[in-house]
Amino acid sequence: MPPQMPPVMSMWGVVALGIGSMIGAGIFALLGQATLIAGKDVLLSFLVGGVIALLSGGSFARLAARYPRRGGLIDYLAEAFPGSLFARSVSLVYLVTLIVSVAVVGKSFGAYAAQLVFGMPPGSLAANVLTVLMVLAVAGINLAGAGTVGRIEIALVATKLGVLVLLIGASLGRFDPQLLMKTPDVGWATLMSSIGLTFFAYAGFGMMANASASVAEPQKTMPRAIFIAIALVTFFYLALAAVVLGNVSMDQLRRYTDSAVAVAARPALGQAGYIIVTFGGLLATASATNATLFSILNLNAELGRQGTLPRAFGRIILHAPLGFSCSVAAALILVVAFPLSAIASLAGMFFLMAYIAVFAAHWRLRREAGGRRLFIILGAASMGCVLLGSAISLGREQPSALALGAVILVACAAGEWLIMRRR
Repeated sequence: MPPQMPPVMSMWGVVALGIGSMIGAGIFALLGQATLIAGKDVLLSFLVGGVIALLSGGSFARLAARYPRRGGLIDYLAEAFPGSLFARSVSLVYLVTLIVSVAVVGKSFGAYAAQLVFGMPPGSLAANVLTVLMVLAVAGINLAGAGTVGRIEIALVATKLGVLVLLIGASLGRFDPQLLMKTPDVGWATLMSSIGLTFFAYAGFGMMANASASVAEPQKTMPRAIFIAIALVTFFYLALAAVVLGNVSMDQLRRYTDSAVAVAARPALGQAGYIIVTFGGLLATASATNATLFSILNLNAELGRQGTLPRAFGRIILHAPLGFSCSVAAALILVVAFPLSAIASLAGMFFLMAYIAVFAAHWRLRREAGGRRLFIILGAASMGCVLLGSAISLGREQPSALALGAVILVACAAGEWLIMRRR
């Protein structure tokens, strides 16, 4: 077992890490995308996504309490499937997923920042430049240590939750049910695709497991932190989805997909409210990037220790591990090269695959970690249905993105096979 880090993060720091990741990705980055896909069924999407997240969170909580290590998901796979190509390949896919997540949330930050500062639309050069600067700044914060990350997350999360409470309180009284009735009904595959996208909005709870080696009494702290974070985020998602559905028309939603929450503030709070919520979006997406890069930093260290990544990735160059620097660079390339919708759908599918693997690991480790077999089976089956529907819908709407996902999966497996043969 690797040496443990000293306990430098509190339970509320871990909760803030999870909420920071989930709310940044789910509300400010993806609520507009999910609503365009599912219409009024987006409320059902977020509810089902929350239930699946709780089932998956149960497995993460059990495993994090039993194996409090920096690697989180990858350590559970290595424990359950030692030395296997399956565990090593999924671990690499998970690293790729987090890199894609940084790009998704970063692009949303750029969209809000460009509109607020320059009045320019998402996807503009200014938006991409602002995204790059934010990601580089947050990467520097993560190199300062886990204690700094946790304290900054608490401050960011407290601020953005205050902004969201203000928006919910002011907007629900102006809720227009006629807008809700005008949104379309969708089929099964489309609904599953929407749930897959909303599950990406919840997937940040898995990153909380990377903090288990940095807390005191992980057996108590990690389950409490994971369930508190998921429960609070589910409430906010449902409330804010209702706010957007009741205050933003479908035409407005198509025009302002990437900043739907800020647009929803205008009817109730006016231009001042729009500016306040946009500022909240900047904080939310920055804190989500902070939480995700924290996981990437820990993940690179563990993958290097396990031999899943080349040892050279652990070398310190310009005060940063080479693997972490490469991950940040890859995320920035995605920011510049791809639109938000394509990489968001892909990231959602990759998260589903990786978290299904966690159910498999929990099943094999259930005697050591504990947990009910019924919940493991139910969680894996429901997540599998969402993954299937997401793949069908993505194949219809964006076949090139589905093909890219297949190429990444094959490349991860082939790369790990070659590394295993060389060693």
